[in-house]
Amino acid sequence: MPKLFLATILLTTSAIAQATLQPAPAPPSTDIHAYIANGWQTLSRSMVECKSVVDPKVTTTPILYLPAGLPTPPEVTAMQQQCHVEVRSLPHKIKDLGDLRPSELPKEGLLYLPKKYVVPGGRFNEMYGWDSYFILLGLVHDKQLDLARGMVENFFFEIENYGAILNANRTYFFTRSQPPFLSSMIREVYEAPGAPQDPKWLAHAYDMARRDYALWTSPAHQAGSTGLAAYHDLGEGPVPEMADDSAYYPDVIRYLEAHPDSDQQYLVPDSSDPATVARTSCDTQMSKVCAAAVVDGHRLSAAYFRGDRAMRESGFDTTFRFGTFSGSTDHYAPVCLNALLFKYEQDMAHLATLLHRPAEAASWKARAEIRHQAIDKFLWNPAAGMYFDYDFVDQHRSTYHYVTTFYPLWAGLASQVQATAVRSHLAYFERPGGLALSDVTSGVQWDQPYGWAPTTWLAVSGLEKAGFHEDATRIAKSFSATVEDNFKRDGTIREKYNVVSGSANVQVATGYKSNVVGFGWTNGVYLKLQDLIQPTK
Repeated sequence: MPKLFLATILLTTSAIAQATLQPAPAPPSTDIHAYIANGWQTLSRSMVECKSVVDPKVTTTPILYLPAGLPTPPEVTAMQQQCHVEVRSLPHKIKDLGDLRPSELPKEGLLYLPKKYVVPGGRFNEMYGWDSYFILLGLVHDKQLDLARGMVENFFFEIENYGAILNANRTYFFTRSQPPFLSSMIREVYEAPGAPQDPKWLAHAYDMARRDYALWTSPAHQAGSTGLAAYHDLGEGPVPEMADDSAYYPDVIRYLEAHPDSDQQYLVPDSSDPATVARTSCDTQMSKVCAAAVVDGHRLSAAYFRGDRAMRESGFDTTFRFGTFSGSTDHYAPVCLNALLFKYEQDMAHLATLLHRPAEAASWKARAEIRHQAIDKFLWNPAAGMYFDYDFVDQHRSTYHYVTTFYPLWAGLASQVQATAVRSHLAYFERPGGLALSDVTSGVQWDQPYGWAPTTWLAVSGLEKAGFHEDATRIAKSFSATVEDNFKRDGTIREKYNVVSGSANVQVATGYKSNVVGFGWTNGVYLKLQDLIQPTK
C-alpha cells in the first residue's frame, strides 16, 4: 500500500474518531426536546457516512465487511472512495450464530447494514440489540417511523446474513446476541399510529422473529433442566472490544486479590507455557487483551471469561449480580431474560393471530404458559415477595436484590398478588433521583448508586400496567428531574445517572468509567416518561 494512501487512511480515521468521541456541544436551545429531536440525526449512521465505520473501541484501521456473495452496493463504493475505507466480503455464508468466528477474520470491522440506524453515542458507534428497542420507542414517539422500521429491517438483515441479532454490528460480536426485544420492536413499528399495515411485511417479520427466538431456546442457551433460558457467548477468553480499556481485566484480578472472601475460583496461576495459559485462562498469542490480563502471577480462569462474555450478552456489564464481576453469569437463569422470552411468546401468539394462523398462536400461548410455570417455580420467591435469578448449576435461588424483579410486571407475567408484593419492595431500589439497579454498592456501573433509562422504563411501565400509577408517576418524575437537571448544567443527556445524588457524576471503580454523551436509549425513555407524567400532551 502506498505510504501516502496509508497516511491518508490513518489521518482520516483519527479525525473521524476524534469527532465521534467528542461530547456534543450544548445546543443553542435550552429545550431538551429539541436536543433529542436533533439527536436522532446526529446519532444516525448509514453506509454513506465516514463516521459510521469508525470504532473507538479498537486500534485497527476501519474495515467494512459485506455478507458473502453480496455485490458491493453503490453507496458502499462511494463511501470507499470518499473515506478511504477498506471493504471486504466475509469468507463464507452464515446460517447460525457461531458459524463464523472472529478469529477467522484478519481484522475487526463493521458489518454492513442496508438501512440507516441510530447509535447510542460516543464509543458505542454501531447499532446495538437491546439499545435499539428503547431508541425505537423515542423514534415512534417523534413519528420517525421510517427510521424506526428501517432499524427493525436491519435486524432482519442481520438474522438472514449474520446468523442472529448480534450484540452490535461489529465482527467481534459474531459470538453473542443481546436481550431479545425483536418481537416488541416489530409490534411497536407495526402498531404505531399511522404505520402502514402490510401483511407481507408482517409475515416476513414473524418469520424473522421465529428465527431469533430459536436462538434463545437452543441447547447453548438452556438453563440446565429448568425449562428456562440463560445467557451464553460462544467465544472464549477476554472480549476484544475491551482493547480500549486495557485496565479492566487487571483491575478484576486486583480486586479478587484484595478480597479473599470473593470468588477466588476465578483466579488461576500464570505460567511460562503458552499452552497451559491457553487451557486454564486464555490464548495470549491470539489476544492482546489476554496477554495484558495478568497481575502478580495471577490470571483469570477460562470459566471466568465464559461468565464475563455471557454477562455482556445480558447487557448488564458490569454488576455483581451473578458473582463477583458477574463471572458466573452463564450459571444463571435470569429473571430479565425469561420475562422477555415470556413476552416474546405472547407477542408471537398475537402476531400469529393477526396473520390468521390460529394453530401457531395456540402453540405460542402454550409455550408461554410452560415458561410462566417454570418462572414461578424457579425465579419467584413467595416468602420474599420478589423475583430472583436462579443458579441452575448449584441449584439455588439468588438473594441479590435487582431491579429486574420488575420485568415480569412489564411482561404481563406477574399476577396481581405477585405485582403487589414486588411493589412493596420499592424501597430496595428507589432513590431521590430514580431507581437504582440494586441495593449493593459494588463500584461497578450496573449496581447502586446508578440508574439507567432502560430498566427505569421497564419498571415504571410495569408498575403502571399493574395499576400502581402513583408509584410509576413518582419514579418517572424523579428520574426525569435527574436527566433535566444535568441537561441544564451541561446541555447533554447521558447513558447513566447517579440516582442517589441525582446527577450525571459517576465514579465507577472498575469497568466502563466514562459517562457517555448521546444518549440513544435515555433520549427515547425520557420521551416515554413525559407521556406518562403528562398524558394529555
